[in-house]
Amino acid sequence: MKTITRTVWILSLVSLFTDMASEMLYPIMPIYLKSIGFSILLIGILEGMVEAVAGLSKGYFGQLSDSKAKRAPFVQLGYALSAISKPMMAFFVYPLWIFFVRTTDRLGKGIRTGARDAMLSAETTKENKGKVFGFHRSMDTFGAVLGPALALIYLYFYPEDYINLFYIAFIPGVLAVIASFLLKDKKAETISKKKKINFFSFINYWKQSSPEYRKVVLGLLFFALFNSSDVFLLLKAKDAGLDDTWVIGIYIFYNLIYALTAFPLGSIADKIGLKKMFVFGLIIFSLVYFGMGVTTNLYLIIGLFLGYGIYAAATEGISKAWITNISKDENTATAVGTYSAFQSIVAMIASVVAGLLWFYFGANITFLVTAMATIFVIIYFLQLKLSA
Repeated sequence: MKTITRTVWILSLVSLFTDMASEMLYPIMPIYLKSIGFSILLIGILEGMVEAVAGLSKGYFGQLSDSKAKRAPFVQLGYALSAISKPMMAFFVYPLWIFFVRTTDRLGKGIRTGARDAMLSAETTKENKGKVFGFHRSMDTFGAVLGPALALIYLYFYPEDYINLFYIAFIPGVLAVIASFLLKDKKAETISKKKKINFFSFINYWKQSSPEYRKVVLGLLFFALFNSSDVFLLLKAKDAGLDDTWVIGIYIFYNLIYALTAFPLGSIADKIGLKKMFVFGLIIFSLVYFGMGVTTNLYLIIGLFLGYGIYAAATEGISKAWITNISKDENTATAVGTYSAFQSIVAMIASVVAGLLWFYFGANITFLVTAMATIFVIIYFLQLKLSA
């Protein structure tokens, strides 16, 4: 069986273009929000709330994809919504409008995530799942290298001209939508019986899922409860003395490390086990956050972003591969969507808590609390007897 199939390539290219658009804006988003009057606390609340809205939609649309035995339409609509949200960000600066636009973007992700990961999973075997999901993450993250790089070049010539970047980001978004229409559902694919579902009916899957699924997801959710938005890492870098250009530059560096290591680490995970690779990533994460909590040295912070890239490569794609490995084929999108829904709810809590900790106790306490909590997650996974 060919490991990287046509469908995997198309999905990876679509993700690359979409991430190029999204990540062109991501590193400047906290800077832009602060420039129009958002406080650190409000940024944390905004990021957490839009992720929660998106997360709940992942559960619903994942189950809807399984119910209708369709993948491609959900992928196409999801990427289209994310694309059109980019220029909308530049129209107004009112908090409610910003929330609406960010929610539209994240809703697009919610619609496509379960169906996309199910399409990826259908192109794999259990023996190469880490490699395929790692390849997809590598391509996706190369978009996160190209996007901020373009933003960096633009801001070099037009400092603080953030508005036009929202229009420029629309271009790769459109390319992603065009590429997504090359995807086709497998005619022979049968998933689950069609049934009436509502927005929260995916919650029932938790009761129907295997004990192994519940154990893995509980550990992942406990970690997500303390893993706040990357925005706080970028703000830490800025507070350490980096200007806007360097903040974007260090974000490009992190994504480059992530992109370069996701595919090889995915391949290694297929050999040593997905759980071992994920725990390795958690150890790196804990060390990074301990470092962020005790240092203001710029060179050390740059080194910690290197470690953060390795952590992401060892966990992001691996967690999705792990979940699809312990789920039935007919429920793959529901399994991924259910996990993603719960994850986004706790991510909202994590970002709000991080904002509160930062506001009242400072950046160092915020990072140290996360590092300590991660140690307990590592212990939890190490003592579990799992097949992956």
